[in-house]
Amino acid sequence: MDIGGRLRAVRESQGMSQRDLAGRAGLTSAAVSLIEQNKSSPSVASLKRLLDAVPMTMSEFFTEVEDAGEPKYFYSEDEFIELSPQELGLGGAAARVSLRQLGDASRHSLQVLHETYPPGSDTGPDMLAHNGEEAGVVISGIIEVTVADQVRVLNPGDGYLFDSRLPHRFRNIGQGPCIVVSACTPPSF
Repeated sequence: MDIGGRLRAVRESQGMSQRDLAGRAGLTSAAVSLIEQNKSSPSVASLKRLLDAVPMTMSEFFTEVEDAGEPKYFYSEDEFIELSPQELGLGGAAARVSLRQLGDASRHSLQVLHETYPPGSDTGPDMLAHNGEEAGVVISGIIEVTVADQVRVLNPGDGYLFDSRLPHRFRNIGQGPCIVVSACTPPSF
């Protein structure tokens, strides 16, 4: 996916300049320009801040329009929607975070993600925040979760549940990959 081109199209469709978007997102105009030219890859948190300024969810940004025909209830592994393409992130380990969404969250009141965090990866230096509630269960590996001023290391079988408007961050501090299955309601990520 051409993340820079898609961001530029979304910005222009809202009648916003790069300076307008940067100001609303708390970034510099130069940062927005580099992202739109695909010369810089935003972290998950930075892209979320840019999309919140539009406003648009990550799901809407990455989801292709589904056929409005017959309802779909079942999805194979290759039909999940990647909300964090491999080129997204601050290089190195951060670029490999995978946030795979089950179905088109814009058609439902629940968003379900299959998250993979390789060793050393995280959601970026900025804390995430969005409307809704978020919950998840660690399937394998370990992950450090920060919510507001609380930090906890979660192991397989451990879970979390919090108001997503609180600043939060996920970081794999383990030696192996960490898999988390999470849900957000309403879909706002």
